[in-house]
Amino acid sequence: MSDPSLGRAVPFPYVPIRFDKNARVIAPGDGPLRAFLNDPANGPTDLIVIAHGWNNNRAEAENLYRELLGNAAALLREGKLPGLAGRRLAVLGVLWPSKRFAEGELTPGNAAAAGDRVDGQALSRQIDALQGFFDSPNEAATLEAMQALLAQLKDSDRACGEFVKLARSLVNAGQPDPLDGSDRFFSDPTLRLFQNLGKPVSFTATALPGEGNGSVAGLGGSGLGLGDLFSGIGSAARNVLNLTTYYQMKERAGLIGSRALNPLLRGIRSDHPALRLHLVGHSFGGRLVSATAAGTSDATVLQADSMGLLQAAFSHHGFARNWDQKNNDGVFRRVVERKAIRGPILITHTTSDRAVGMAYPLASLLAGQNAAALGDRSSAYGGIGRNGAQKTPEAKDGVLVPAGGRYDFVAGRLHNLNARNAAGDLIRHHGDVCNRDVAYAVLSAIAAAPA
Repeated sequence: MSDPSLGRAVPFPYVPIRFDKNARVIAPGDGPLRAFLNDPANGPTDLIVIAHGWNNNRAEAENLYRELLGNAAALLREGKLPGLAGRRLAVLGVLWPSKRFAEGELTPGNAAAAGDRVDGQALSRQIDALQGFFDSPNEAATLEAMQALLAQLKDSDRACGEFVKLARSLVNAGQPDPLDGSDRFFSDPTLRLFQNLGKPVSFTATALPGEGNGSVAGLGGSGLGLGDLFSGIGSAARNVLNLTTYYQMKERAGLIGSRALNPLLRGIRSDHPALRLHLVGHSFGGRLVSATAAGTSDATVLQADSMGLLQAAFSHHGFARNWDQKNNDGVFRRVVERKAIRGPILITHTTSDRAVGMAYPLASLLAGQNAAALGDRSSAYGGIGRNGAQKTPEAKDGVLVPAGGRYDFVAGRLHNLNARNAAGDLIRHHGDVCNRDVAYAVLSAIAAAPA
């Protein structure tokens, strides 16, 4: 079965499945997928389950799927993956309501120009763009009240505190997490939190040999820190909005993954025990598929054959053991401990990913810290799409190789693949995950899963 929306560019059977913001399946549900899997003549040997990140609509998500899968198909036609000869691959495309950050620095391929300022009109547009995104039944009235406060923020501490209070009410606090600052965002005094989020932020990147200035390739060579751009009242308000958006996507990705996609795939696994399952997620889709594998308890862990996390947007301690030396494990540690993934887990990461690189330094502001130079491998606040899995004994550092190169993937291990290495900048920004090199890594992990 094939969805015509992907056209002829992808010769894999493709079935979409859509979820609403309450993790309910939107018609026609999983019926088409089950009918396809039950076809004795054309049923696949392998089902790739792929989830997008912060896209606004179905078309954008499926454009990502089309490009990535098109490159994968080309590699198979070229014979680059002999281990997959004779296998019949099919794709389940997960479509879920997510949202981009409004700040240009946090969207693929954009960079703020020196002299940019956060003005009231920009903040007003950002609030308007959030209509219909949050789960709160009072969303419309809350966003209207936040709009009304914008003109007062400069001169009123009360307005600043109320702005934070209203933003908090849009999102279910869930389980407080010190790794992304949500423990502080939902509990600190509102005015102090607003003031902390107005402090300067800078993004740092490690230069490749010979680059010299440490600037991020593809985003300009000035090495300009964001501290000049992201400070003050306007930036504090924007950071409140961006973090509120982040926490909503975090909660929703976890809910859809653990409580909706997980039982659906466990049912398919039960009905088709010989079918190989492969999870692939980009950005917040990486959190979604990790939550899918983890389930809600040890009893609901999903057994899959490989997993690819492409510039995933969650903490680099997400799979960690005892990350804080206080016996606290990462939120997805169960995936490793319960051996949810039979084959390899690949994790692409790069310091060129400003989107993931910025989310966690912002979290450090919530702790009252100056975020300059934070977010690297040694920081408590770091993204897995920037640094790979940290404080995870099962993780192995490596590099993303050009298509056709060699991987030594090991079943059950996590492989941190640095995309910014001597071979070049193989992932140039957060959204650059559809190219041949990434497609080759995903297929290589699928091929390396035990038979």
